[in-house]
Amino acid sequence: MSVLEYVKNSVIKGDDEQVVKDVNMAIDMKEDPISIINNGLIAGMNVVGSRFKAEEMFVPEVLMSAQAMAAGVEVVQPLIKEGDITNKGTIVLGTVKGDLHDIGKKLVAIMFDSNGYNVVDIGFDVPAEKFVEAVKEHNAQIVGLSALLTTTMPEMKTVIDTLKGAGLRDKVKVIIGGAPVTEEFSEEIGADGYSPDAGSATQLADRLLA
Repeated sequence: MSVLEYVKNSVIKGDDEQVVKDVNMAIDMKEDPISIINNGLIAGMNVVGSRFKAEEMFVPEVLMSAQAMAAGVEVVQPLIKEGDITNKGTIVLGTVKGDLHDIGKKLVAIMFDSNGYNVVDIGFDVPAEKFVEAVKEHNAQIVGLSALLTTTMPEMKTVIDTLKGAGLRDKVKVIIGGAPVTEEFSEEIGADGYSPDAGSATQLADRLLA
């Protein structure tokens, strides 16, 4: 088994101490830093994402794996020159106004971050105007809206309408998700896409920006 397989497996297990050891071993063996990230750390997180989607892994395990990946990135980061890592785009993520749920959105943020996106997480209970401000400030290509309550789902349309009013709707893709949200609702409010889980959210974004 290659050293990058060890890195990958340690990420899947969520063992941050072992990830740090494996990454240091990979560095000692002169593995390319970008390869350590892409073929070790991110490869492991991709497996975690697939298993989470298939309900073979659960939120606490995903968070442990994300922490392990972050520990590995911290070790390898100083060896990477600015501009070496491809940034697929910037995504503004937030849970809409009136909704205080955060864990699902955090998982989505982890998945986007580990798949090469620049993530701007603006939190929960976020009014539509704050989404607009964040899109302008960070020149985002995607806005991700989360809602866990049926009562706050209409706020997603409010955000889309506010983006339209600000002249930004044509410049960003809007994706939505959350337990009560459906594909039909996404079409109804004029979003660009709906994702049922954190694992497929990155695939949706990749398709929309392709």
